[in-house]
Amino acid sequence: MSPGTGDVSGVSERFKTTCRAPADDVAADRGRMFSALNVSDTWDPQRLAAQLAHRPVKVGIIVALGAVITLGNVAVLMVISSSVAGWSRNSRYFLLSLTAADSAFGLVVMPLNLWVSLLKDYRRGPDALCHAVAFCNAAVYSTCMYTLAAISLERYVAVLHPLKYASLMTRRRTLLLIAFSWCFPPVLLLPVSLPGGVIEVHFSAASLVCNPTYSTNVGYSISLTCFIFFPCSIAMTYTNARLWCAAKQQRQKLRRYVHTVRRRRDVASRVLVPVMAVYYACWAPCMAAMIYNAVSGSSVPEWIEFVVVWLPTSNGFLNCIFYFWINRSFRRKFHLVFQRLLLALCPKLAEACGWPTDPQKLFMSGVWENNNSVHERSSSVSSTCTLMTLAGDVGWDSHKKQ
Repeated sequence: MSPGTGDVSGVSERFKTTCRAPADDVAADRGRMFSALNVSDTWDPQRLAAQLAHRPVKVGIIVALGAVITLGNVAVLMVISSSVAGWSRNSRYFLLSLTAADSAFGLVVMPLNLWVSLLKDYRRGPDALCHAVAFCNAAVYSTCMYTLAAISLERYVAVLHPLKYASLMTRRRTLLLIAFSWCFPPVLLLPVSLPGGVIEVHFSAASLVCNPTYSTNVGYSISLTCFIFFPCSIAMTYTNARLWCAAKQQRQKLRRYVHTVRRRRDVASRVLVPVMAVYYACWAPCMAAMIYNAVSGSSVPEWIEFVVVWLPTSNGFLNCIFYFWINRSFRRKFHLVFQRLLLALCPKLAEACGWPTDPQKLFMSGVWENNNSVHERSSSVSSTCTLMTLAGDVGWDSHKKQ
């Protein structure tokens, strides 16, 4: 080899080494970046293997939760698709919106994330599919919170301002409020759906969910809590606290002027306290983990992450209990609908249960049900519509006994 050729070869090797060095640095930086972005399960084979070993148990829990949520909301939809005694048209609109948002947990959020968990290549980083699924997850979660806040507002007006209800909660304003609850969150969360945009997204083998990596954009992550969780929580806490105080004052007045009033359960505490306790128990841990990840850039332990991520979906089933099943008119209507369904599918079983098999009798019972609940406030929503009127009924019954 001639000296000239050797010099050229040496220069070429040095040039290749020099060009390769930045690329290696970029790869190293990229690895460190993904590690900092809370996707260390992708790069740590041992941790990933441990999380995948728990996947069958997690999938079973998710499927069972999805089935319960779907069945519960289907039953609710069967009842409130037609009129329910004591519920106005606007109330049914809000409750249908809540049922749709809760049903999306079982029909959209869970299937999408389980599908991604089966297709996802754990050696890869974020992708467009994960961004789309994360956007759907966040949109459904946010819509549910806004819908709960809207229901609290409607209930507040119905109970504390009944004479102004017709002018304040018109059909147009009701539909606009519902539309805002469904349209504003997707607009606010649009950056989540854009790969390589404002915030990164990764698939978490710990929770089996496509999650935004909140530490990649702390300002945007905190702003989401400021526009979604905190306003909805403040609205729900304020309205329900006012309802509870009003019901308590009403009970105290009755005890003061009607001394023979018999003691009965505190309806306000029985309804309002569980509603708010369940709300904060389901949503606060998820928001706390989100803020922790955004500020510290670290993830919580595997099973804690799984629980706090899927806790809000359980709210979709618990809403069926606290907003529907504890309401007496709803239970009566469900009993009537179930009788009709059983009569149509299995008349012999309905007859064995001692239920009327004559369609005319079922029709008359439905008419009686729709006209025999005058004690409930017709412009209210859910069980708390009876807070003030129940207290009034206590005083009226005691006055008649005197």
